[in-house]
Amino acid sequence: MDAAASETSDIRIEPIAAAHIDSFHRALDVVAREKKYLSMLEATPLPDTRAFVMGMIAKGNPQFVAIAQDEVVGWCDIDRHFFPSHVHRGKLGMGILPAYRSQGLGRKLIETTLRAAQEAGFLRVELDVYQDNRRAIALYKKMGFVREGIIRRAARIDGRFIHAIGMALLFDEDGPA
Repeated sequence: MDAAASETSDIRIEPIAAAHIDSFHRALDVVAREKKYLSMLEATPLPDTRAFVMGMIAKGNPQFVAIAQDEVVGWCDIDRHFFPSHVHRGKLGMGILPAYRSQGLGRKLIETTLRAAQEAGFLRVELDVYQDNRRAIALYKKMGFVREGIIRRAARIDGRFIHAIGMALLFDEDGPA
């Protein structure tokens, strides 16, 4: 592990901004190409990533990045559902570059993002996590997410089916329910 990865105190968590898009795109691509954690197998083209981020900002959806040495090393976002009967719900997505995992950064990112989601009026945050991603499942449980079911054959990567676990966190007026 390199020196930058061993010290998370130098990492800033901040709302994503247009200036972060190129770096976010690079980080997204690294995690996607691992073919273990995300549905995408590579980052979407940069213009599509830019449109996604700018849309998240315009909608007021919580999206935070972890910055180390002016580069995005992790992110967490919650995309609000667009149907009027579902606007109380959002879908969480996150990722962290390999050198920065297992140091508490995921917890910092998700805590910050969930706090912003609650302040923005979300009442339910949901996610799908691959069944073999034990580290993420443990983090989500610690944060109060509850397993709601299995999505069988949720993904097919390199000819192998992967099941996912659907999880959700409900907020009440005083915090997670």
